[in-house]
Amino acid sequence: MRLESRFRWLPTPFRSLLLFVVWLLLNNSVSPGHLILAALFAFFIPVITFPFREPQPLIIKPSLAVKQFLIVLYDIITANLQVALLILGPVKKLRPAFVKVPLDLTHAMPITILASTVSLTPGTVSAEVYPIPESLPPGEEPTERFLLIHVLDLDDEQALIDTIKQRYEAPLKEIFQC
Repeated sequence: MRLESRFRWLPTPFRSLLLFVVWLLLNNSVSPGHLILAALFAFFIPVITFPFREPQPLIIKPSLAVKQFLIVLYDIITANLQVALLILGPVKKLRPAFVKVPLDLTHAMPITILASTVSLTPGTVSAEVYPIPESLPPGEEPTERFLLIHVLDLDDEQALIDTIKQRYEAPLKEIFQC
């Protein structure tokens, strides 16, 4: 993969800046030696690793991404309270289950964000995205994808699927335009 001329010497400027700052923070020093080493890492690591990166969809609506982050944060806090109440109650009343959520997302990054969001919310864990692309014949794309989720206490499967699709997947589709 050949880099475009405008990105040739600094293919991922934000990643370079992040590497520079993280190196200085990890060493807790701004001595000349650390500044030079941080600059070298910030320059060479992105240049060397850029050809191995897969193209990802761009964030088209950053304001919606911030709003979605706040929604997920709120859901994490409320789910923590719900799970605490479930655990403190009688264990026999729990109804654990696996739920298969059909996905409309096609790109790996939004699917990963969706699976991570589900896993971050207490009471649910993403188990698998399938079909796994490696299990398909070469060159064949899956016609349907599913996210397999384990739920600690399942009341209504369709309601859970609808909530995940409307509350998490639909905004991701809009944020990334996919």
